[in-house]
Amino acid sequence: MMITGLHHINLRAPAELLDKLRDFYRDVLGLPVGPRPDFGSGGYWLYAGGHPVVHLSEQRAGEVPRAPADATAPTTFDHTAFHGTDASAMAAHLAAQGVTFHESRSELTRQHQFFLQDPASNGVEINFPF
Repeated sequence: MMITGLHHINLRAPAELLDKLRDFYRDVLGLPVGPRPDFGSGGYWLYAGGHPVVHLSEQRAGEVPRAPADATAPTTFDHTAFHGTDASAMAAHLAAQGVTFHESRSELTRQHQFFLQDPASNGVEINFPF
């Protein structure tokens, strides 16, 4: 038994936020919208490297968002990280899109990193090798 990689992330949101999330991941991060099975609900799959890595699912009216099994537990999710190429071009693209981001260079991991947030305030990290 072995885990061989991360398959995808899924973000569930009301329809009006779902479209903003789609626009962000498509237009800001450059992930194309691709095929998605008909689950009988709204949503999008966004692709990187030919794989659907970001799933966006519509939260239906009356559907209660998932909550931690232990309501007193702290939130532990911080961000989703993506591989990127051409940090300079991405920085210019983010600035042109009006997206605020923080840059960092990690000598330990040999990565140039951008930290930002999507329209639902989820943390997003983009890593570029240097």
